Amino acid sequence: MTDRPDLRLGPRRTLPPVLPAMALRRAGMILAVSGTAGLGAILMLGIMAGDGLTLLEVGILVLFVPSFAWISLAFWNGIVGFALQLLRRDPLTLKRVSGGEAAAVDGPLRSRIALVMPAYNEDPERVVAGLLSSLEAADSTGHGEAFEAFLLSDTSDPAIARREEELVAGLPIRYRRRPANTGRKAGNIADFCDRWGAGYDFMVVLDADSLMAGGTLVELVRRMEANPAVGLIQTVPIPARQETPLGRFVQFAAALYSPMLAAGQAFWQGDAGNYWGHNAILRVEPFSRDGRLPVLKGSPPLGGEVLSHDFVEAALLRRAGWHVVLAADLTGSWEEVPGNLVDFAVRERRWAQGSLQHLRLLGSRGFHPVSRLHLLLGAVNYLASTLWLLLLLLGSVYVLVPGGHGPVVIETLPGSGLAGEIRDRPAGGWLSLLGATALILFLPKALGVILALLRRRREFGGAVRLAAGALAETLHSIILAPVMMLWHTAFVGGVLAGRNVTWGPQLREGRAVGWGEAFRRSGWMSAVGVVWTAAIGVVAPVFLLWMSPILVGLVAAPALVRMSGITHWGKRLRSLGLLHTPSERTPPPEHQLRKLPPPSHRPPPSIGSDLRVQPGRCHIPVHTP
Repeated sequence: MTDRPDLRLGPRRTLPPVLPAMALRRAGMILAVSGTAGLGAILMLGIMAGDGLTLLEVGILVLFVPSFAWISLAFWNGIVGFALQLLRRDPLTLKRVSGGEAAAVDGPLRSRIALVMPAYNEDPERVVAGLLSSLEAADSTGHGEAFEAFLLSDTSDPAIARREEELVAGLPIRYRRRPANTGRKAGNIADFCDRWGAGYDFMVVLDADSLMAGGTLVELVRRMEANPAVGLIQTVPIPARQETPLGRFVQFAAALYSPMLAAGQAFWQGDAGNYWGHNAILRVEPFSRDGRLPVLKGSPPLGGEVLSHDFVEAALLRRAGWHVVLAADLTGSWEEVPGNLVDFAVRERRWAQGSLQHLRLLGSRGFHPVSRLHLLLGAVNYLASTLWLLLLLLGSVYVLVPGGHGPVVIETLPGSGLAGEIRDRPAGGWLSLLGATALILFLPKALGVILALLRRRREFGGAVRLAAGALAETLHSIILAPVMMLWHTAFVGGVLAGRNVTWGPQLREGRAVGWGEAFRRSGWMSAVGVVWTAAIGVVAPVFLLWMSPILVGLVAAPALVRMSGITHWGKRLRSLGLLHTPSERTPPPEHQLRKLPPPSHRPPPSIGSDLRVQPGRCHIPVHTP
């Protein structure tokens, strides 16, 4: 994974600085994260270095430091985001702002905007209704004449394709179906840019489950018009309309914590932000020219087409001199998520392969350092689980086989005081490290709750419901973390072993997972948990208390998978007042999807594939042979 694909450099642009002290912000974040990781390393070293370091202890330390640095980054994102939101400061300009979904302002839009929704064998009713909802939201602002909607179908199932055509007939949605899913979603968008991009200034890319408020769409356009140096603005999509237990936990956590964490990210990313592939506005001309993806040398899974295209497209735009920013202050941007752990893991497997491919692009010419960091962090998101598992395994060996640590390979430094401290207070180091880890993991959650209590408690159903939901979500995330750890580790192992992912439609609707499927998918995790628990219980029963959050989740993995998709239980949580979210308590009009007519059994008219967009709203579907 060390070769450097030749990415052709596009024309560079010289842009004036618009964000204050970005170099200082980034340096401060580097110092904060590295300092926190260094403190954790000192604590761990103090625990193990009483009589020098053995090879096993060196291995634990090598695994611990990057793992601690990983959670430290999220910690400092939360700290910075909390401060910015508490002080009502824009994370980019640092100016005082009111925040929230932007209201449409007077004056016509000067641009033409395409709302583009790629689809691949998705539920046609949900796709068309969602796209129509966002288009009607733009219409409701009085600026609808500037927007035009495109359903870009790569559907291979003839029955679904026929239903797509029937649904768009007579609607203000332009329809194009490609005969092959070449290049997947990125190829679909590129085809739109080649065919019709010249007719539009901007495009808002939507996923098949995206919804956007009209005021948010108009505000994105106004920001692009006011900032000609900006090539892409990414919003923060919040999961919504979820009914299963897993969906409701994810929806609640995102509504509560994502705005704060996104503000912390935007603070140091600045003009080199990232792209998440949807619910974002892009400047069409530079994206068409500068955002073309490379094809990696070699065969899949690490070669071939780039699966996770969005990170790379953001890096290419920034390399060409265009600003890429995260609009952490905007609301009115929603998505849906898989409703059970099996479908959630299927999506994660695809993302894991795409993220590991990014490691091959780290050395590409001209990438901004922050863009390289995005590519690296995307891969680390999955590699960290492997590091965590190895760390837990070595830690278990360290505790269970105290006489088998091996010979000392690094002597304790004279005068360091570490040896005396570990002999005088053998438990003190462990308690200090445990406390520091708990603080880093859970303080951002506590700060998110504090912000919501101060500003948005009514949106979550009041202080009691908010606190109860946050506690339930925290316990759920603790139990679920080891399950995702083993899944991510298996994904990484599969990619490195050469197993390529299959590309199918994403299942977003809630479905119950039967016990048989649950055991097929996660029974091996339960077996690992039982064996691990038995080994610790026989040799060092006290250590079970320390490992219980990990072991409980593993042993219960099939039950967690089974329960994750039971819609009745999700509704039960809601009836108990748990996990209420703002979009649920006061549903935005965009969430009220229109009931579409039944099939007409009459195909819409077919139009030549070379048709180009003309000024004004086109109500005729476009079909590409």
